[in-house]
Amino acid sequence: MHALFADSFAALGRLDNVTLVMVFHPQYLESFLKTQHYLLQMDGPLPLHYRHYIGIMAAARHQCSYLVNLHVNDFLHVGGDPKWLNGLENAPQKLQNLGELNKILAHRPWLLTKEHIEQLLKTEEHSWSLAELIHAVVLLTHYHSLASFTFGCGISPEIHCDGGHTFRPPSVSNYCICDIANGNHGTDEMQISPTGSISTAESLCEVEVLMEKMKQLQECRDEEEASQEEMATRFEREKRESMFVYFSEEEELAPTRDVSRHFEDTSYGYKDFSRHGMHVPTFRVQDYSWEDHGYSLVNRLYPDVGQLLDEKFHIAYNLTYHTMAMHKDVDTSTLRRAIWNYIHCMFGIRYDDYDYGEINQLLDRSFKVYIKTVVCTPEKTTKRMYDSFWRQFKQSEKVHVNLLLIEARMQAELLYALRAITRYMT
Repeated sequence: MHALFADSFAALGRLDNVTLVMVFHPQYLESFLKTQHYLLQMDGPLPLHYRHYIGIMAAARHQCSYLVNLHVNDFLHVGGDPKWLNGLENAPQKLQNLGELNKILAHRPWLLTKEHIEQLLKTEEHSWSLAELIHAVVLLTHYHSLASFTFGCGISPEIHCDGGHTFRPPSVSNYCICDIANGNHGTDEMQISPTGSISTAESLCEVEVLMEKMKQLQECRDEEEASQEEMATRFEREKRESMFVYFSEEEELAPTRDVSRHFEDTSYGYKDFSRHGMHVPTFRVQDYSWEDHGYSLVNRLYPDVGQLLDEKFHIAYNLTYHTMAMHKDVDTSTLRRAIWNYIHCMFGIRYDDYDYGEINQLLDRSFKVYIKTVVCTPEKTTKRMYDSFWRQFKQSEKVHVNLLLIEARMQAELLYALRAITRYMT
């Protein structure tokens, strides 16, 4: 742990709160820091100031002033033009052109097409090369998902920063180094049924019930397997039901001018992919997967990054200490897979070999609300949501959940972006 802190401080010149929370899981943190260092500081297609500006654009999409602040400092430190911080319209046209990709990836990645890719690659003097675009896509998805982690874990500004001493909603403050703020949106109370006073005995019972369900699912899986038709039906049912796992939309406020200067189309946000009768074809992992397609594409155009991302995905997915709350020697693979596949299901991504009926048995409504909020609209996450699921689990286990959420989200965004790039290339 101390070695990781030393490496992080040497690389960044600071020890930020993201690192201090992630260190609950040192194996993951090591992979995360190595990947982030490579993306931001090692040789690559994009100049250093572009990398930090793209980080600002991505974090601003989710009104994450915490990450915006960090990268404003880094952007200026590597020689970025302060005028760019007055608004996206003051940045080079090449970066402005990235705005459409940024908003679609952040909020509705299933709408991304090869035409969006073509517009970026064929815009004459302001065009992107394929290698530059891959670098930009990885940065955008990295910072969209990191915004989810920041809000999901309630990370506040560092103690020496403005807002570091306050009890404001997590990751939100009125102050930003370049006067960018996301304001206090007053969404402290979300639509979750009041839990009232819950005794320790009841919470302990929750853990026992969840463990029993995991055991039963494992036994049932060994006894009989559902048909492909039934598996497909269960996926569609879970996908449809995920649309009704939602938070209050009445209290939705547009971001202030201060935060919106870093992105266009402020009214554009998350919408369920099959709302209002609009049907989007299911993304079948058997047809385009990270392992068989995305990994090699990234590695070819941005060497070593595919390997770094692959290692990070695997660590997050397979990470286990064989514990659940106070229980030891527990096989948590069924639960981890349900969380990962539920997130991909919300994005319309289907694994043919997975029984989506397991999700409803393992993830209760309060947990689903938390997952969907952190992954789709992280800026609306509240402490109440965080407290309402897995009440007897350790904080480190809830952070572990967030690692699964952000890596599953990042991989989902990458799958849609890389498939669009592959279609453009072929």
